[in-house]
Amino acid sequence: MKELVEVIAKALVDNPDEVFVTEKEDGRNTVVELHVAASDMGKVIGKQGRIAKAIRSVVKAASSKENKRVDVEII
Repeated sequence: MKELVEVIAKALVDNPDEVFVTEKEDGRNTVVELHVAASDMGKVIGKQGRIAKAIRSVVKAASSKENKRVDVEII
């Protein structure tokens, strides 16, 4: 899931070199943390959080095939 979030985020931002993704596993639950530059935060979140919600939906669909629960946090 880490690679999926990283590819999506790098396509959205102006500074793809400043995109970092970390993954923490806890049994069946996984937390993916997305770190972007402060100037790119709005592009990743989108108006009323629509882009962030779309990223979470794609990751949720991909993780359901593996019977895992993945949460995406934008930091």
